[in-house]
Amino acid sequence: MAEIAKVGIIGAGLMGNGIAHVSALAGLPVVLMDVQQAALDKALATMSGNMDRQVKKAIITAEDKTAALGRITTVTTNDAFGDCDIVIEAATENEALKRKIYDALLPKMKADAILASNTSSIPITRLAAATDRPARFIGMHFFNPVPMMKLVEIIRGLATDDATCAAVEALARKLGKTPVPAGDWPGFVVNRILCPMLNEAIQALMEGVGDVKAIDEGMKLGANHPMGPLELSDFVGLDTLLSVMKVLHEGLGDPKYRPSPLLAKYVEAGWLGRKSGRGFYDYSTSPPTPTR
Repeated sequence: MAEIAKVGIIGAGLMGNGIAHVSALAGLPVVLMDVQQAALDKALATMSGNMDRQVKKAIITAEDKTAALGRITTVTTNDAFGDCDIVIEAATENEALKRKIYDALLPKMKADAILASNTSSIPITRLAAATDRPARFIGMHFFNPVPMMKLVEIIRGLATDDATCAAVEALARKLGKTPVPAGDWPGFVVNRILCPMLNEAIQALMEGVGDVKAIDEGMKLGANHPMGPLELSDFVGLDTLLSVMKVLHEGLGDPKYRPSPLLAKYVEAGWLGRKSGRGFYDYSTSPPTPTR
């Protein structure tokens, strides 16, 4: 297909608004859809605030910000996706929800448009099989926070064609990202390696190997990690981490990927990390206080 000239995004949460942010700054018209108007209003406010920080750091100009925000159209239905060259689904890491979204979306898309998923772990071939365009379905996994993180994993399903892959890699570069190919296996590259490490840190906490401070300080000072694994788990979202570990465990069948019972317990409690205000740290204090 020709160069991607207009981008649609489903989901105005953390990842969706980040993808909209970089797409609009790259000069592309963006249609950002969420079923809740409040989520769209929050996304626009978040993008405006993040762009203000970029202006202060002289990364962009105030004129760049105004122009970028002007390229974003927010909608609560799929009707505006008809002229988008690609629609990127950035919904919660729930396969049943994603399939439901595709069922409603696909009749609104033009025949040659690409459908991409920002899934962090669910196999692309399986998702593609639930659509009418497996050759034009691909994984495009951005990392949080999207405006800062340079990596985009590009995951081809069994049926993904070369033209789709080339168009999506070109789009990633246009957005200022570095596309890296990843095999269509549970977790892809980064989460296949990263999430089991975070899960093991949580298991070590549960077993009393160390408390939160000991584990995080140990990995920062002993392995030169910029964030401790428990701090990073809170940043990722404990519900997201649990979902990825379940996909790894079920998809690969190896007990080493079994989610830590303590991780599951925190999610049951609604302690999801930064986004809920409490996880392995209590974010009502400054600086955040370890909870164990």
